[in-house]
Amino acid sequence: MFDPDEDKLREECGIFGIFGHPDAAAITALGLHALQHRGQEAAGIVSFDGHRFHSERRLGLVGDNFSKREVIERLPGRQAIGHTRYSTSGGTVLRNVQPLFAELQTGGFAVAHNGNLSNGLTLRRQLIRDGAIFQATSDTEVILHLVARSRRNRFIDRFTDAVGQVEGGYAFVGMTNKKMIGARDPLGIRPLVLGELDGCHILASETCALDIIGARHVRDVENGEVVVIGPEGVESLQPFPQKRARPCLFEYVYFSRPDSTVGGRNVYTVRKRIGAMLAEEAPVDADVVIPVPDSGVPAAIGFSQTSGLPYELGIIRNHYVGRTFIQPTQSVRELGVRMKHSANRAVTEGQRVVLVDDSIVRGTTSRKIVQMMRDAGAAAVHFRIACPPIRFADYYGIDMPQEDKLIAARMSVDEIRDFLKVDSLAFLSIDGLYRALGEPGRNDARPQFTDHYFTGDYPTPITDHVSEAGKQVALLAEAG
Repeated sequence: MFDPDEDKLREECGIFGIFGHPDAAAITALGLHALQHRGQEAAGIVSFDGHRFHSERRLGLVGDNFSKREVIERLPGRQAIGHTRYSTSGGTVLRNVQPLFAELQTGGFAVAHNGNLSNGLTLRRQLIRDGAIFQATSDTEVILHLVARSRRNRFIDRFTDAVGQVEGGYAFVGMTNKKMIGARDPLGIRPLVLGELDGCHILASETCALDIIGARHVRDVENGEVVVIGPEGVESLQPFPQKRARPCLFEYVYFSRPDSTVGGRNVYTVRKRIGAMLAEEAPVDADVVIPVPDSGVPAAIGFSQTSGLPYELGIIRNHYVGRTFIQPTQSVRELGVRMKHSANRAVTEGQRVVLVDDSIVRGTTSRKIVQMMRDAGAAAVHFRIACPPIRFADYYGIDMPQEDKLIAARMSVDEIRDFLKVDSLAFLSIDGLYRALGEPGRNDARPQFTDHYFTGDYPTPITDHVSEAGKQVALLAEAG
């Protein structure tokens, strides 16, 4: 089996909710369409019609499951929440597809989640020891149990009590029979925005989901904020101790759609500035700048504009390739990368090429693309990467390999250059990335962003990882 995206980071999840609209489920489906880039494995919508909740959860793409009228008609009501998923925690089976729903003492509650709880496994084990019965393996179900077991009286207090027990990077959208609730982690690692359409309030992972339905972007939900949306409007709560925001850098480097605004910054503009900064830090004597599509395109434009080198589409992407494809023989599997990318020989032949990509994870696909450039007649291939080397694993919602699978954790830049078989290789510095975002550079004492995948500076406890590592040490000691 060949996965053409094997060397890319997986795009977490996307969440959307709308309150008070007569076409709530249809609007939610459109919002999820705009967030499809954040997860392609499954999608779900839960609505409430004033009397009962309705749920449709499916494996596959949003358009394949929620574009038919009969599906939307099974989701009546003026409020709905939705989720598009890539499984960062729990396998891709129907029972893990969100939003999850449960009947609690206070009534029905549906919840969807973007990110990862870095103590979710620890909490899960504690809850099971106390008698909880889990139906899914997603860490989102932990929130349902924590809410159900809270001793608080009001539902919103039960919810904040539950959220106060979890660690990690997260954005939640939840729904009761009376309210819609949004919550963002205390550091604002995962994004969440508040919008408005015809007087109806919306929660979404990105502003592009507001644009597709013609909604207005009101503001970002603040780090550590809980918003409660009801017929009377939006109530803002700050139930947790205030912390300085540290949003995820990869939202700017790769995850968010280029037309989204994240933290007041247009993502496309930031990516062009990243490319410009890369050209300043790592200039090269070459003939043409070529992006690795699609995620390398804005940075390549910035690199081209700053370096003065012409920008050309030297790699053409086939947008009709699925995420996986089964090939019968090894010789055909070796050609797998060409299913998604093919060289434009008219641009590359005899040229000294600068390839620009957003990141390198394992390096396997990058090596095949370099060879593709050579086979298409490139006289030289220089690689420029629009972020620092990824050396550390993520525990906040990015499906990132452990360190032993990250090429930059195992090799020096020179060794990666030799592995890729390029004439030169350079990564953007961490200070350069911060400067592209309008900061003077990374302040080691007060970093403005979550950047642990580059620096190893984890901004929260990673309880599950430490716990599992301790168990491995204990097992090795026993075996010894």
